[in-house]
Amino acid sequence: MAKWHGMSRRKPTGGRLKRPIRYRGKRKKEISSEKQFAFVADSNQNKLYRKHAGHQTVRVMNASHINVNIPSEGITKRVVISNIVENSADPNYVRRNIITKGAIAETELGLVRITSRPGMDGVVSGILVD
Repeated sequence: MAKWHGMSRRKPTGGRLKRPIRYRGKRKKEISSEKQFAFVADSNQNKLYRKHAGHQTVRVMNASHINVNIPSEGITKRVVISNIVENSADPNYVRRNIITKGAIAETELGLVRITSRPGMDGVVSGILVD
């Protein structure tokens, strides 16, 4: 369900606000989109979202590959994600294989810490953990 980020007509005490700015309806720009998670899957899937003033952002819905930066060699490789091992944001995200920034993913190169924000950047990137 979408969330409305406008101002309430009521004060914290329960009384009505009598500001003239609040005597209008809801605006589309005040309604946020629903929460979308990036999952580990067999195929890659991105989704375009409309933002304020007609701008667009790309969100990762499903990801099968990750761009891994290897600091010792100074190169970046694209490898397959097998699953999520650790996530400090929420332990339930590990069970559901949800990708967030700071999560630890298991790949064929080893453990990788996610450095990008899949819901904002539209790509999954990470750095190899020793």
